[in-house]
Amino acid sequence: MKFKEFGFADEVLDGLDAMRFENATPIQEQAIPIIMKGNDLIACAQTGTGKTAAYLLPVLNEMVTQKPSGVTTLVLVPTRELAVQIDQQIEGFSYFLPVSSIAVYGGNDAGLWDQQRVALETGADLIAATPGRLIQHLSMGYVDLSTLKHLVLDEADRMLDMGFHDDIMQIIATLPKVRQTLLFSATMPPKIRDLAKKILIEPAEINIAISKPAEGILQAAYVVYDTQKIPLINRLLKGKETINSVIVFSSRKINVKEIHRSLKQNGYNAAAIHSDLEQAEREKVMLDFKNRKIQILVATDIIARGIDVEGIDMVINFDVPRDAEDYVHRVGRTARAQSTGLALTFINDKDQYEFSMIEKLIDRTVFKIPLPEDFATGPEYNPKVRRSREQSPDHNRTARGKKPAGNKRR
Repeated sequence: MKFKEFGFADEVLDGLDAMRFENATPIQEQAIPIIMKGNDLIACAQTGTGKTAAYLLPVLNEMVTQKPSGVTTLVLVPTRELAVQIDQQIEGFSYFLPVSSIAVYGGNDAGLWDQQRVALETGADLIAATPGRLIQHLSMGYVDLSTLKHLVLDEADRMLDMGFHDDIMQIIATLPKVRQTLLFSATMPPKIRDLAKKILIEPAEINIAISKPAEGILQAAYVVYDTQKIPLINRLLKGKETINSVIVFSSRKINVKEIHRSLKQNGYNAAAIHSDLEQAEREKVMLDFKNRKIQILVATDIIARGIDVEGIDMVINFDVPRDAEDYVHRVGRTARAQSTGLALTFINDKDQYEFSMIEKLIDRTVFKIPLPEDFATGPEYNPKVRRSREQSPDHNRTARGKKPAGNKRR
């Protein structure tokens, strides 16, 4: 279905043409007509399916046709990165529209607080906010949400996982009772159903490709010892000048720093993003990565969800995600918008059972690639034996001893 078939105003279509948006994704095709009718909605859709545009476009179209005043739309999100991304997408879609927006998120920058305060006092049309920071502004008494018509909860499952339930309910208590509420989630566990019952009224429901990576992602894995992982990353990237954009994910901040250090030592154009960086530093790294000034981004799960970067060629999971759903979000950074990409996962002996659960979730057996010939033999893949991640088995001593990782067989 083409966007021009939705009946959008010319100004909205002009913005879509400028961004080269022509065909709607399945979530957009199903959600946009529901939202344009004014119904509440609960939608289950994975990252990378176009859900942000699915709710922004009908909201922007209403603003063009009805010209409301004051804050019309509030989008609650789990992370500052997602708030910034949504604000950027609003800016793109509304290029030809008289629409204002603001991303509201935490940070120690006094200038950032003042910028948010001014925008909230003057009544930005659309607000994309993390719950905690918005509550801080609400407590100061200058935020007027009495004109609100649309409440969007984006990545609702992630917000609940991060403990934002009470904050969400506190914010909702300040909103007009008569409004349209849209809930988007990558998963639909009971806690999301419970939340939906509290805040939505006779919602329509959409389920799009629940918990399945995009078809364009080529998924594969290596079975390795921990000490083989960094040498393997350097080997995989060697001579890959045609790969323009790579993300390496690790669950641990200390690993992110070590991977980044090794890549820089080997001459790769790499940067790291983790919680030790100030917000301004993180934003600069992300901007440089989006603008291709940085080829390789090494990151914790802080950006696994909600960061929209086009043209990522490869995602490497340095370790198996603790949550099978997080695997979908990590590999979903590549093959976005019907493109193709490669997702590789490093599986040590402790993570094999967890990876088999991921394979069960995505209903696919991921091919295990043999290690390069000059690498020592990795552990046997036997996911039926469930090992504790907290143990320190003897394989570490073996890997460091007779068969050092990444060295040739003797």
